[in-house]
Amino acid sequence: MIQRQQTLWLLLATLAAVLTFFFPFATGEAIVKGTSMKAKAEVIAGGNFFTLILTILSVGLSFVTIFMFKDRKLQMRLALVGLLLAVVILVLYFMEMKKLISPTPALWVILPAATVAGYYMAFRGIRKDEKLVKSLDKLR
Repeated sequence: MIQRQQTLWLLLATLAAVLTFFFPFATGEAIVKGTSMKAKAEVIAGGNFFTLILTILSVGLSFVTIFMFKDRKLQMRLALVGLLLAVVILVLYFMEMKKLISPTPALWVILPAATVAGYYMAFRGIRKDEKLVKSLDKLR
């Protein structure tokens, strides 16, 4: 299980998704509701309810996908769903960033991108394994 490349990619996706709870995607100023005052604001995974739920789903999905190594077809589908989920989360981050008055992307903007890359590379590795197994079955 751990010796497979896709397991390491899925671990990267899990770790990157967990770190988005602690490090901001962007910082800037936002107008406080009900007043005209500006306050410092950060875009993080827990800042928006929808982003919070999707990020928790992404973490859980990548962690569960690691242990589906006996069923490669299911693992491949789960990795593809995780990839789509990570892309949706990335789009939500950019939408939240547009709500800020003077947004500045933080260094940690790479974390959601690393989640997308981890899912994509895991999907490629699983597909490569599936093709290898099918080619070996033809030789029998």
